[in-house]
Amino acid sequence: MNSSGTQPAASPGTSHAPANRWAVLALLGVAQLMVVLDVTIVNIALPSAQRALQFSTADRQWIITGYALTFGSLLLLGGKLGDLFGRKWTFVAGLLGFAGASALGGLAPSFGVLVAARALQGSFGALLAPSALSLLTITFDNSPDRPKAFGIFSAIAASGTSIGLLLGGLLTDSLSWRWCLYVNMVFAIPAAIAALRLLDGGGAQRPHPRIDFAGVGLASAGLFCLVYGFSNAETHGWSAGLTIAALTASAVLLASFVAVEHRVEHPLLPLHVVADRSRGGAYASMAVVGGALFSVFLFMTFYMQQILGFSPLKTGLGFLPLTGAVIVTAPLVQTKILPRFGPRAVIVTGMILGLIAMIIFTRLTPGGSYASQVLPGLIPAGAGAACIFSASFATATLGVKRIDAGIASAIVNTAQQIGGSVGTTLLSTIFAGAVSAYLATHVRTPSLPNSAAVHGYTAGFTAGGVIFAVGLVLALVLLPSRRSLQTRAAAASAPSAAADAVAP
Repeated sequence: MNSSGTQPAASPGTSHAPANRWAVLALLGVAQLMVVLDVTIVNIALPSAQRALQFSTADRQWIITGYALTFGSLLLLGGKLGDLFGRKWTFVAGLLGFAGASALGGLAPSFGVLVAARALQGSFGALLAPSALSLLTITFDNSPDRPKAFGIFSAIAASGTSIGLLLGGLLTDSLSWRWCLYVNMVFAIPAAIAALRLLDGGGAQRPHPRIDFAGVGLASAGLFCLVYGFSNAETHGWSAGLTIAALTASAVLLASFVAVEHRVEHPLLPLHVVADRSRGGAYASMAVVGGALFSVFLFMTFYMQQILGFSPLKTGLGFLPLTGAVIVTAPLVQTKILPRFGPRAVIVTGMILGLIAMIIFTRLTPGGSYASQVLPGLIPAGAGAACIFSASFATATLGVKRIDAGIASAIVNTAQQIGGSVGTTLLSTIFAGAVSAYLATHVRTPSLPNSAAVHGYTAGFTAGGVIFAVGLVLALVLLPSRRSLQTRAAAASAPSAAADAVAP
């Protein structure tokens, strides 16, 4: 596949994809689904867990933040470990570790144990997620089936959050909130056994793997401070001393990380990976969709449960149209649309569809209905997410060397995770401010709380629309056109073609 996102015609002997590649894709899809749905499956279970373990509403955020902190801050390290020591082994270790952490969380007798288990889940997820994407990249390298494989993988990644809401509602209603954690063992343990049979060693570097310890420390600490700073802002405000200190430390640490990576011989993050215009635009797009799409799941979950009176299970079912739009759109984008129009046109279309969805959601009212005010926005939101995920996943790992596939995959997941964390904090802060202002300026009536909440949701969706608009501009500016990508690909292939012509 060339850098324009188009698929060259396969010639005999050019494909090195293994014969069991579809079984490998199924395995990687299961792992990706487990990591993605875990972001939302626990959200549905939180009220039940809070009653069972008797922790405060203020402490409840740490169930989410504990996972986000370790997952977001350790992704680069997880991707590099796969490059150095073999992606098969980091993949298997991630699966088994995730299963063990999930079992600990399901058995948790106290709030502290549950938070620790969620942090462990995030740590092993940071090992697992980049390994899965880099294994996918290598498995379908030079294969004519690459677009179809990335389409399926993108559909899983984009729809996993809504599947998590549905599965979480089903398990919480029918069994217990603890099964929202136990269920990961059902995915992870069989997947680890299958991985030992299906995967090869994963391309570990030889002869002597080296780790950029300075880069690891600076990147992990910088990303940790960034996520923590935004999480603290959500609960204590932007002017809180700890918020300012964390965000300032993050800026200093990440700037130092870039400076170090310029000088070290074996960097954690080879800067040429992100300097490429196509890949850089893809990473930015993943950050944008992560931040904006979280508003749909965050606010729409509350709207359906608190305003429309849906149960957790019915709320999960309510997101099925979004999931269906993703499942239909993602493979179509990869196999038909992306090769013809290139990543910029596809990602721009996704940003426009996301913006349309946000505009529809700003029309929510306290007396609205699912059919008239929720459903019409879910379909363009799903289709837009599929466009962005599909094109970004394919472009973000395109053209990287095999030894850099893990770190390139880690940046994709890091961008999505950090974008989601930052977006959730910003939108939650906007929501809280809008609700407070509404309550302060309206006469108290029995319907006031619901009206204030809906006003806050629409303010949040307006901000989500602004994020999609920013993403639209970034895609137009950062991503090269299909024609320029084709010109660059032709120039890159010209020397090798000339060498072939003169070779004896």
